Amino acid sequence: MTIDLSIGLRSTNIPLFVCFAAFVITFVVTRVVTRMIRAGKGPFHDNVSEGGLHVHHAVPGIILLIVGAFMAVGTDSDAWTIVAGVLVGAGTSLVLDEFALILHLEDVYWSDEGRISVEMVSLAIACLGLVLVGVRPFDVGGDGIDALSAAATIVIVALSIVLCIAKGKYKLALFGCFLPVVSLVGMFRLARPGSRWARRRYDPEKLAKAAERARRTDARWGTSTRWMSDFAGMSEPKPAD
Repeated sequence: MTIDLSIGLRSTNIPLFVCFAAFVITFVVTRVVTRMIRAGKGPFHDNVSEGGLHVHHAVPGIILLIVGAFMAVGTDSDAWTIVAGVLVGAGTSLVLDEFALILHLEDVYWSDEGRISVEMVSLAIACLGLVLVGVRPFDVGGDGIDALSAAATIVIVALSIVLCIAKGKYKLALFGCFLPVVSLVGMFRLARPGSRWARRRYDPEKLAKAAERARRTDARWGTSTRWMSDFAGMSEPKPAD
């Protein structure tokens, strides 16, 4: 894996930079607008009526994402590539902001289950940031590394990522794409108690141990990360006076 911290604004990085900026700005604007709608304030507070069709913002997000993707692969123009970066960043942000709704197939945007949307957006921002500063996932090239060694490394890293997913450690799996040591550590740790791995492979004693480990982990780190969801507008707005 190679890391190049001397980015500058080279032409090859400008589309990625505008994609990252569009992603972050779209998420912030979307959360502000939806928060105001929920509180009954702002110019869009009456855009939903009983019995009417509510078009979730994941729909225009998918359209922007598709248009941006086709534009990116169908043009050699630097200008249009930058436009594609904006469309992909904005579209991806809108889709991931309603990831929980897509996952549960019901509107859980303001419920506790809806926090997973904020977590997915946060992880996507982190991964985009890593790529932007030069971290290349699965880049094992370099002097002295032959094709066999590179292939073996990729297989091991991919296996560790798959095991992390099976164990319910999605954050470790995602960051493991960029920092393989993260997923390598995660593959040897106890699975989350509700994961497929735990349900199929753990006996009651080991399942209880996994539940206790998860409880301690959540108690230690849950509070420090939960504030992000609250800040993004997941908590119930107070009624207007």
